[in-house]
Amino acid sequence: MTSPTTKLVQSGIAWDPAYGAIVPPLYMSSTYVWPSVDEKGPYDYGRSNNPNRDLLSRALTELDGGAGAVVTSSGMAAIDLVLNLLSAGAHVVAPHDCYGGTHRLLTARHDQGQIRVDFIDQGDLDAVRATVSRETAMVIIETPSNPLMRLSDVAAICDIARAADALSVVDNTFLSPLRQQPLTLGADMALQSTTKYLNGHSDVVGGVVVANTEELAEKLAWWANAAGLTGSPFDSYQTLRGLRTLALRINAAETNAKAIVAVLRDHDKVTDVYYPDAGLAVKQQSGPGAMLSFRVAGGAAAAASVMESIELFRLAASLGGVESLICQPATMTHRGMAPEARAAAGLDETLIRVSTGIEAKEDLIAALEAALASI
Repeated sequence: MTSPTTKLVQSGIAWDPAYGAIVPPLYMSSTYVWPSVDEKGPYDYGRSNNPNRDLLSRALTELDGGAGAVVTSSGMAAIDLVLNLLSAGAHVVAPHDCYGGTHRLLTARHDQGQIRVDFIDQGDLDAVRATVSRETAMVIIETPSNPLMRLSDVAAICDIARAADALSVVDNTFLSPLRQQPLTLGADMALQSTTKYLNGHSDVVGGVVVANTEELAEKLAWWANAAGLTGSPFDSYQTLRGLRTLALRINAAETNAKAIVAVLRDHDKVTDVYYPDAGLAVKQQSGPGAMLSFRVAGGAAAAASVMESIELFRLAASLGGVESLICQPATMTHRGMAPEARAAAGLDETLIRVSTGIEAKEDLIAALEAALASI
């Protein structure tokens, strides 16, 4: 069986039907010629379909082991796309500690009356069972959670959703399909922000939803076209290029993260380290990934000192690029959440989140140790 690494490298290679280019060309056209007034070719309008988007979609479908995928204009567009599958007032169950943008969108849709959402601790399966009912239409799972790396049992929660005839959706942004396979674990859909690890170079904004059945994939494609949520040709082209080095980047960044975590766990100025490398992670992941978070002694002022003094790590809100980034979730990635929602999720200004890049691990460790010495 061909390995995922080989498949990634070969995605779209030598596909060009016109001139046999090794790298597929970029198709920027917004519209395409029809053979006749009642017959259209494989492509007619850029919002509906595009060769670059199709190449990326096929690669991501195969990577996730799905039946079809829809490439969207952003990770949040991917979240919004799956919500379009629901009827007005449908019941949605979501994690209380999910990404701030997801929490904000679901809360806004709830306030509009488009859905009814319950945010719960999905690490507690009894709470999941008590909340998911025959009225539930969708269960959204995010594991590891952003930013506290909490784990949810994907297979168990998907079983609970399936018993209630509810759709299950897993946000797999933090791990990518190389480290976690939500569809294999029983999810109906797997989504992620392609902005992050799949592209990997912090120069694209995009998303994807991969479905486990052709019927579901067709519904997603219909809504993406109708609502105008599809990704651009250029972003699709860039993401496919980035995808070819995903395995190399994930391996390198994860190696660095493991080394950093080992140092942080033994550091006298670090009180807590959050990294998904034990327990449930061993069961459902093939590796812990390159995201981590931690707290330092001295509270919010000490955390601010670390982030303001650190070198090499850039203070920015994204993740998954080749460069190492650091952020304060409470004021950056999760600032769109209501204060009480942040408090319930355990997010305060003492928490520091790190997206580990592929720089030399010795340099990253030295930068962190120097910043911790500033406390």
